[in-house]
Amino acid sequence: MATQEQKQELVDNIKGKRYYHVQIYGYGGEHAYGSLTKEAYDFWKKVHDDHGDSDLVNYMLNAEDGEFEFEDIDSVPPEADFLMSPGSDGEEWRSNWFEMPTEFEHINSVTLDSGNIVIDEVDSMDYDSKHIAEIVKSQDINDFVNKISEDTDYEVEILNPTEDLYPKKGTYIVQMLSMEKGTFFDSVIETVGDFDPKKLKISYSEAPNGEDVIHTIMYNNEELDNCGGDTNGKGYAASVWQQEH
Repeated sequence: MATQEQKQELVDNIKGKRYYHVQIYGYGGEHAYGSLTKEAYDFWKKVHDDHGDSDLVNYMLNAEDGEFEFEDIDSVPPEADFLMSPGSDGEEWRSNWFEMPTEFEHINSVTLDSGNIVIDEVDSMDYDSKHIAEIVKSQDINDFVNKISEDTDYEVEILNPTEDLYPKKGTYIVQMLSMEKGTFFDSVIETVGDFDPKKLKISYSEAPNGEDVIHTIMYNNEELDNCGGDTNGKGYAASVWQQEH
């Protein structure tokens, strides 16, 4: 004799596929990390300590065209011009900050502490699908995770740390951060039956600057494709530091 669970599964299969639109939004940004020589680090560390990050940001934003508007320095010495690269024709040229020659990590994500989640049922996988029902009203991710843990007597943990996803590389590091606000993750789940929040898995890792950033969302053990986001820039920040090994 079929169990109640088996009967429900049969009903769900007869009803057909269901679709759930998942969005994660909040504050985050586009991070670019690169390694520096000691000479470049020494120059920019002193500038940063003495005057803040405005000249470093200006250098990284305008390096490609070379039209700098420095506030506290006159120029960048060759040994500190870390966005300069030799071209195939022997000429030298500068890269954009998001294409650093020594880049070892590039991240575009929402931070865990500022992330919010929204889930709605829709009628298809299409971009212009129709809204059917609100499943999870806009909620702080940590509150959402804690509620699931409490409801399951802490037997289900949907938030998973990933160790060493962004390993430390090099001794002297430069970071450029384009701070953004908006939607960083947008996906649609195709399944049968009601949405089950216990089947979600949200993975995060510590970025090289120490922030916890979300990098993967899974449902029912399948990674969800991120169809892109829609964010607005809120400014830039840059820093350099010496890595401990």
